[in-house]
Amino acid sequence: MRYGSKVLFDDVNATFSAGRRYGLTGPNGAGKSTFMKLLTGELPPQQGNVVRPDKLGVLKQDQFAFDQFRVVDTVIMGNHRLWAALQEREKLYEKTDMSDEDGMRLGELEGIVGEEDGYSAESDAAILLQGLDIPDEFHERPMSELQGGQKVRVLLAQALFGQPRALLLDEPTNHLDLDSIHWLVEFLVHYEGTLIVISHDRHFLNAVTTHTADIDYQTIITYTGGYDDMVMAKTQIRSRIESQTAQREKKIEQLNDFIARFSAGTRSSQVQSRRKEVERLQTNELARSNIQRPYIKFTINRPSGRTVLEAKGISKAYDDLQIISDFNAVVTRGERIVLMGRNGLGKTTLLKALLADSPNLPPAPGDVDAGTVRWGHEVSIGYFSQDHTGQIQKGMTAVEWLHQFDPDAHRQDIHGLLGQMLFTGEEGLKMTDALSGGETARLLFCRIMLQKPNVLVFDEPTNHLDLESINALNIALQKYEGTVFLVTHDQDLIEEVGTRIWRFESTTVTPSAPVVSVGDGRQVEDFKGTYEEYMGVGK
Repeated sequence: MRYGSKVLFDDVNATFSAGRRYGLTGPNGAGKSTFMKLLTGELPPQQGNVVRPDKLGVLKQDQFAFDQFRVVDTVIMGNHRLWAALQEREKLYEKTDMSDEDGMRLGELEGIVGEEDGYSAESDAAILLQGLDIPDEFHERPMSELQGGQKVRVLLAQALFGQPRALLLDEPTNHLDLDSIHWLVEFLVHYEGTLIVISHDRHFLNAVTTHTADIDYQTIITYTGGYDDMVMAKTQIRSRIESQTAQREKKIEQLNDFIARFSAGTRSSQVQSRRKEVERLQTNELARSNIQRPYIKFTINRPSGRTVLEAKGISKAYDDLQIISDFNAVVTRGERIVLMGRNGLGKTTLLKALLADSPNLPPAPGDVDAGTVRWGHEVSIGYFSQDHTGQIQKGMTAVEWLHQFDPDAHRQDIHGLLGQMLFTGEEGLKMTDALSGGETARLLFCRIMLQKPNVLVFDEPTNHLDLESINALNIALQKYEGTVFLVTHDQDLIEEVGTRIWRFESTTVTPSAPVVSVGDGRQVEDFKGTYEEYMGVGK
């Protein structure tokens, strides 16, 4: 498959075997989603062919395609044969006078419904929906009444429904909270068919996959093991090839030196044999990997005071729904706080409330109904919001947009910073109107690195990043000497970055840490320790 002069992959031969779970990896732009569309049949290959099973579970990307259908019906549609039989059966039953032919057809349809477990379809669909945190009261509602994250979970249930022989999932953890991700991991680990999954969640890939199909060097190479196993094997293979290439080049250099010295002399037979040896050793240029790794490093201009934040009696409601009530906390310099819990419980609302009176963030991203927030001495904040809409001014180049945050900075320094985040060469002159989601995220990181704040407030920073960028962000946050507030569902980030946990729960859950805030049907546990320590306390 190629687009113009850009080759995504060429002459790829791959077999995905039953009972194996494959992670499809490669950087943004490598062709992962394109390859997935070739497998599903959505795109025809420009050359070659794809053999696929009759029953294929595919995660649909269009959240609005099923808005007129009930939630439970949307799930059942995942079994195309069953859904078609149910629809045709319903039309036959609506007839007032049924012919003998209709009766025979009805018998055939009832047979199909029985074969496809259609009589338990609604209860089977309900079990999937409950596992993905779609409560029973939503099952009969139309899809149009659900929020974006809920729609994604319903489409995930659709892909899983009907026991397909193969599952093809493109970014299934997007918009899922950690509990839903854990449920999905458990489900997929026990799935007996063939799984092919694209994900930017390293922990998820390591937990689920038995093999990794990596798109690189314009081909697909399959490795045994999860993502970390693939990276290690790939690095070892690459190092060995580079070492062998270096040895060959050294040998060729020695032979050419001999040829140059004695080609005009009496040792013509020896020269000729060495020329043949050079031809044998001569290799094509070593193929370049298309993996690009950004270099993220957050530094601080000056440290903040010891007490970074004091929040007293913070409350925030939307209409009659109390999201945050009487929240109290003291945060000291150097803490890395991870806000975690199910979607919709108030993590983003709390972050925005804490930023209501924040320094150097005009305009404030949120407000409070009651209580006080006091940021400490010399605090400067770098904020990465979950919603990037309107964050970057249109009609400018990336260089121009970034330069306005430090007009005294030299242009070469700005270009150097952009280069660290993969805006190399002319890409720094790209118009902000044309930036992709991943490029927008990387440019926002550039701004934060340029400003050098001593407090980072990051709300779902990994949503548009590939694995290499997420790993770079993980390392940068671990090395950062300031204070961090982080909302994320990425378990590696939670485990490796966090030194304090604010866990949002419903009040039905018995807390294992002090409850510092109780809202309308929700509470926040404050645990001063790592996620691993928190899980060991009693979760």
